[in-house]
Amino acid sequence: MPNPPLACLPQRMHHHAFIVRDHEANRQFFEDLLGIPLTSTWCEEVFNRDLGEMLNLCHTYYSFADGSALSFFQFANPGAYEKFRPPVLPNMRYDHLAVKVDRETYEEVERRLKAANYPFNETHHGYCMSLYVNSPDEMTIEFACDSPNTEEIFAERTEADPHRELREWLAGNRTPNNRWKTQKLR
Repeated sequence: MPNPPLACLPQRMHHHAFIVRDHEANRQFFEDLLGIPLTSTWCEEVFNRDLGEMLNLCHTYYSFADGSALSFFQFANPGAYEKFRPPVLPNMRYDHLAVKVDRETYEEVERRLKAANYPFNETHHGYCMSLYVNSPDEMTIEFACDSPNTEEIFAERTEADPHRELREWLAGNRTPNNRWKTQKLR
């Protein structure tokens, strides 16, 4: 029997950490292009059990309005980037980080990317409009702007019994249930 939900759910994401090859190229992408500010830098030396040696690293944070952050590591040790970075598949946007933005911020990010001639993709999911862009280290970040009726849509999906729908999908029922999704891209 599964455990019940936590009595107090996590409050918010604290940070999502990702390994980068070049902190300055990453800073230019997140701060200069996207406008997400660099808010702290931590330079540390830590013992790595996998390597059996000390690692010199620089850990940066780019903050969001709710206090959560994107965090990035760059290693001074030769070979550490290749050893520890996750594998990245070309043109893969399924493994990504999504951040919620309002309509004005969504449009501002879109304008910034267009002005810099920086490639991105958009998808209308029905419950939100999503803009996907890759960082210099191929981290895919999604800027998600909820539709005006998102609460109503999610209430309907919750009432539809998500556990039953998951069991049915796992059993082979591949019938789509997102009646709000459109194929139209902006």
